[in-house]
Amino acid sequence: MIRQLINLTVFKSFLQSASAGGLILIVCVILSLVVANSPLGPGLETFLATEVGYASESIGLRYPILLWVNDGLMAIFFLLVGLEIKRELVEGELSSFKQAALPIFAALGGVAVPAIIYSLFNMGTPTASGWGIPMATDIAFAIGLLSLLGNRVPLGLKIFLTALAIVDDLVAILVIAVFYSTDLHLQYLLYVGGLLALLVAFNRLGITNLLFYLVPGAVMWYFIHHSGVHATLAGVLTALTIPTNETDQESPLERLEHAIVKPVNFLIMPIFAFVNTNIRFEESMVAGLASPLGLGILLGLFLGKPIGIMLLSWLSVRLRISSLPSYVTWGQMLGAGLLAGVGFTMSIFIALLSFQEELFQTNAKFAILVASLVSGLAGYLVLKNNKGKNIPDELENIETKL
Repeated sequence: MIRQLINLTVFKSFLQSASAGGLILIVCVILSLVVANSPLGPGLETFLATEVGYASESIGLRYPILLWVNDGLMAIFFLLVGLEIKRELVEGELSSFKQAALPIFAALGGVAVPAIIYSLFNMGTPTASGWGIPMATDIAFAIGLLSLLGNRVPLGLKIFLTALAIVDDLVAILVIAVFYSTDLHLQYLLYVGGLLALLVAFNRLGITNLLFYLVPGAVMWYFIHHSGVHATLAGVLTALTIPTNETDQESPLERLEHAIVKPVNFLIMPIFAFVNTNIRFEESMVAGLASPLGLGILLGLFLGKPIGIMLLSWLSVRLRISSLPSYVTWGQMLGAGLLAGVGFTMSIFIALLSFQEELFQTNAKFAILVASLVSGLAGYLVLKNNKGKNIPDELENIETKL
């Protein structure tokens, strides 16, 4: 019982940070679009292209500011994602098959159907490699919109959407590692393997000092960056080796998660959103929405996400593999599926990996913005107008406190 209360407290802290962070993201997106379409736009692009860091014959750490954000700061974001995944697998909503079945099935449907829709539109075209773009869900934006509804939605739906987004992130990480890596360099990968083995050894030896994991993790980031695999994978690999437990005592994993959840949601993600949505609007962008790239993203996020989530959720419930969360209706599940179509930061991140051409990147960003806006608004309206099942007063009081 005590452990369950601790898990709910951790979830509450994460939910509050993610929802507030989602609102900040909205402000940063608007600000970035305003700057990009003002006389300050060219200056911002010049600033982001400025190289900073150190470079020598043996060490290469001098990159544009934009790359430091997308490869450096985002590694910390993926560190947090890795911590959330491990915590949920060990002691949370994904710790048993019965608990995990519904969000896992829903997430698999929510990544497969959008990828299929995108591929159908873009097969044989220069933009075919972007099939991973509509697979992603932006957990901060989705939870931020969900939080605006307050007690209109039951706690079970919030937990379901959070678990679904975490599984979604796990799939996205695997897709990035396998399909969006450049030419691989075996020497650096061997260094990565050695450092990963060292971190696993630290875990097995019961070392709880976080410096023993974070310092080698930073070195591993450097080797992964030069190996051809995307550098953000270092954050996930480091997170999966950090010790945790199922007791009432706070683990090193939980301690680190508490330390970085607010910097990630309130600083790193807003910075990423600001520097990657500085889109200068042009008439051709609207026409681009009707291109295979635009249609694949729009229909993948807005239709593919809810269809995939609803289809596999219904199938898992029908086969009695799982059941709906308490006091949650299928109408509310549809609303959650629509909110999952808010791809935004994760979709933009994959779009940057998918295309080298600036035109494709810009059109993809614009399509992602439109699809996320439509999906978020539709999901919000569906949930707002869906009364759901009556929740007993005593349970509603508990959810209000949480």
